[in-house]
Amino acid sequence: MDDDKQLIQRTLAGEKEAFEMIIQRYQQPLLNYIGRTLGQYELALEFTQEVFIKTYSSLHTYQPRYKFSTWLFKIASNYIIDYWRKKKIDAFSIDQQESSSHRIHPIQIPTKEIPVCRSYELSELTQKVEEALQSLPPSLRELFIWRHINDLSYEEMAEIKDLPVGTVKNRVFQAKELIRRKLEDNL
Repeated sequence: MDDDKQLIQRTLAGEKEAFEMIIQRYQQPLLNYIGRTLGQYELALEFTQEVFIKTYSSLHTYQPRYKFSTWLFKIASNYIIDYWRKKKIDAFSIDQQESSSHRIHPIQIPTKEIPVCRSYELSELTQKVEEALQSLPPSLRELFIWRHINDLSYEEMAEIKDLPVGTVKNRVFQAKELIRRKLEDNL
């Protein structure tokens, strides 16, 4: 399997198939990150395409001394931040309670055949986890998703967000605690 830097060199040399391989490699992790960050699957599909377009057009600026996935997720993060700025999403306190009238619908992920009652239980749990995740402030949600869904290291996240590693660890911990408390309250 070609590593990212080889695929980038091949893409810059005009080989479009190489960029298609990059897309295949990163499409699902990027879609998972964007989808869970925004909480809207259709919008996540659109944003994922836009991030790949932006990545392709900016590929000549990529510096090989950095990990490509870190650079890609930074582009995605900036795209989401720009979207939020345009929408003027209100900032809110970590302690703010979510209104019960606002329901978040989790992204549907296909699973293998399981008994109906177990499927229902898992569906309920998944919905509660997704609701807890969506109740997080966007900055904490983003870091939680990168760490626990996309398996990025603390160092990679710190590099993407230009934050100290300790700050990233602290925010991931805060996110976990908020989710834990939200889930405990719902049980």
